[in-house]
Amino acid sequence: MSKKTVVGLALGSGAARGLAHIGVLKALEELNIDIDIISGSSAGALIGGLYSTGIDPDMLKNLTIQIDKKMWMDFTVPRKGIIKGERIEEILKLITANRNIEELNKKLVIVATDLKTGEEVIFNKGPLYKAIRASISIPGVFEPVEYQGRTLVDGGVVDRIPISILKKMGADIVIAIDVGFSKYQSKVIHMFDIVLQSIDIMSKQITEPDLGLADLIIRLPLSHIESSDFELVEECSIIGYETVMKNKEKIFNVLNNLK
Repeated sequence: MSKKTVVGLALGSGAARGLAHIGVLKALEELNIDIDIISGSSAGALIGGLYSTGIDPDMLKNLTIQIDKKMWMDFTVPRKGIIKGERIEEILKLITANRNIEELNKKLVIVATDLKTGEEVIFNKGPLYKAIRASISIPGVFEPVEYQGRTLVDGGVVDRIPISILKKMGADIVIAIDVGFSKYQSKVIHMFDIVLQSIDIMSKQITEPDLGLADLIIRLPLSHIESSDFELVEECSIIGYETVMKNKEKIFNVLNNLK
């Protein structure tokens, strides 16, 4: 009896563009492609983490539409970040039912960044809500997460699309989802946009040897979506869905070792 091929899915960071991961997951389900391990960074950690609790893509889309910015934006006097992050942490704790990563329906790994050392921090056990909260903590926007003696911020700072970790966890095939970068506007108005655009620029400069480890990289055409366009859930989700469907033959070829 041949050994089952272990398929890993790497969901990349990209702020609002990461909402497209919802459509990606919906398309993969419709194609009956079974994902064994999911890795997520920043927005990828949020969508991948919630999906791994058993929330289906349609419900996930409705959730993100219903949770208005005002519900999770608890502004504070800027010291470590303009958003305290306590509200989003409570929302995540509620949605995930305070489950641990090792108790989830799917194998999951979430990445964050240790602000003090610059090291990548891997979450493959412990409270899911805390791992997601750490991974989405955009520097300058959210206050960092103090956890187990570390000061944690956005996973995308060091690992935009966490691919190598999937290989280390035993994935035979890795499909990576790249939500890309926004087109830079000459006029930047909001502080959000300044911070998020700065991170985009920085991420572009980071060499990504991990990309060569992916068996297939699906790049989503989202450059027209600004990093702060969190209200464009429907549009991002449709783009994610349609792009995967356009690439379904490539996906099946990879899964059948016909790269």
